[in-house]
This record gives sequence, structure tokens and C-alpha cells, in this order.
Amino acid sequence: MSVDKEETHQRLKAAVHHTVGRLCQKIGEQHRREFSRQTVAAIAETTFRECDIFAKDLEAFARHAKRSTVSAEDVKLLARRSTALSNHIQNKSEELTQEQKDSRKKSTVKRKSRDTEEESRE
Repeated sequence: MSVDKEETHQRLKAAVHHTVGRLCQKIGEQHRREFSRQTVAAIAETTFRECDIFAKDLEAFARHAKRSTVSAEDVKLLARRSTALSNHIQNKSEELTQEQKDSRKKSTVKRKSRDTEEESRE
């Protein structure tokens, strides 16, 4: 690995470790439990490795479809092994689709009202 890639790799790993530590602390406070440093490190390492696998799988799915961009469908395909994750991603995807439709409707309505105002001025 080049120096830049290694540095980026280490920074990402540190960010994941930090985030996992904060999540463990928050969950620990809610449930009156403590997580050892070794446990936090193990969870962080596992999470980092899983994310690396996910990234490689997503790239492969996009490449297989002859695309250079990962799509929402690739993410859904990736999540197919976990019912809970798959359901969560499907729900989020539907929410985003609905939000996009709503924002398009609003911009269309604004455009129509602006056009109507311009016509009435003429």
C-alpha cells in the first residue's frame, strides 16, 4: 500500500474505532453496563472489516452491471442476507423516493406559480 493509502486506511480505522467507542459508551450508559477496551477494539475491527467487504461487494455489483456508480439497488442486494437490514434499507429507500417526489412536486408548483405571475404582469 502507498503511504497515502496507508495513512487514509489508518485514519478511517481510527474514526471507526472512535465512533464504536462512543456508541458503546452511550449504550453502556443506557443499560448500566461497561465495555472493556478490548471489546470496543474487537467490535471496531470487526466493523471495519465488514465495511471493507461491503465496499468491495458494492464495487463488484456495480462493475457487473457495467456501471461506475453504486446504486441503491446494489445496496439492497448487499443487504439481502440480513432480513432486518434489508427491511430497514428498503424502508429508507422508499422514504427517500417519496421525499424526492414531494420536492419535485413543490418545485413544479413553484415554477407554475412563477410562470402564472409573469404572465399576469404582461
